[in-house]
Amino acid sequence: MILFVDENDEGKRLDSYLSEITPDLSRSKIQNYIKSGNIKINDSEKKSSYLLREGDKIDFEFPQNEDLKILPQNIKLDIIYEDENMLVVNKPSGMLTHPTTIERENTLVNALLYKYGNNLSDINGDFRRGILHRLDRNTSGLLMIAKNNDAHEFLARQIKEHTITKKYRAIVKGNIEKDKFEINEPIGRNPNQPHKMMVKADGKPSTTKVKILERFKDATYVELELITGRTHQIRVHMNYIKHPIFNDTLYGAGMAKIKTDEQVLQSFYLRFTKPFGNEIIELQIEPDEKIQKVLKYLRS
Repeated sequence: MILFVDENDEGKRLDSYLSEITPDLSRSKIQNYIKSGNIKINDSEKKSSYLLREGDKIDFEFPQNEDLKILPQNIKLDIIYEDENMLVVNKPSGMLTHPTTIERENTLVNALLYKYGNNLSDINGDFRRGILHRLDRNTSGLLMIAKNNDAHEFLARQIKEHTITKKYRAIVKGNIEKDKFEINEPIGRNPNQPHKMMVKADGKPSTTKVKILERFKDATYVELELITGRTHQIRVHMNYIKHPIFNDTLYGAGMAKIKTDEQVLQSFYLRFTKPFGNEIIELQIEPDEKIQKVLKYLRS
């Protein structure tokens, strides 16, 4: 099997990453495979501690445990756009994008497998069939899905070259004075808490555009455009400028008076080139229930 590392997995250890996508194998077994030279990164051998880079090609073959196949589930999909090569879904808050070593049910991939079967790209393995990019569990909104590997590569190239426009809505703590500005701060993995990202000097260049939509006494409703797409980029950048996203307990906001299932963040806008030509697809959805709930509270 050949996998290509995307920006969401950049900075992870090789053995840790392979543990995520092969949950039937222990980390020690994976490390033995790496030591024996059965796993190649960009056609060369690496150590278990090798830190992945975006675009790395991982070539490996592990024995498959039939009991660990991802099962299709009849879960309703909110499809915003679809053609013969791809679709865009509106992922609800609370749903994982793809299965993990711990949770293998009720994810977007389970729902996709029920509707499309094997008619999904497998470049990123069975656990991530069709998945081009991800949204955090508690972030809702637009996600592109590839139906075949050619479409996956076509769209992944746009993601890598930053020619896709992604915009988010969020409600953040505190009152932001400027109407429009950019945050240009490098982001990398937190060495002490690998599940978190942070602004760090040796991180990757990261840019987020911020536009104010509405101000309140102790909160601000903002539109955010990703120029780059690092893991947790918006959450990290907004926390760095002391305006963490409403109810983002991972990045320092804490739960507010009005409870939601964590961060009030929605991917509401996508603009991309349709495979395989020059047609531009532009999609936008309304604010989700979480944003409407908090806005109603703040406006009252």
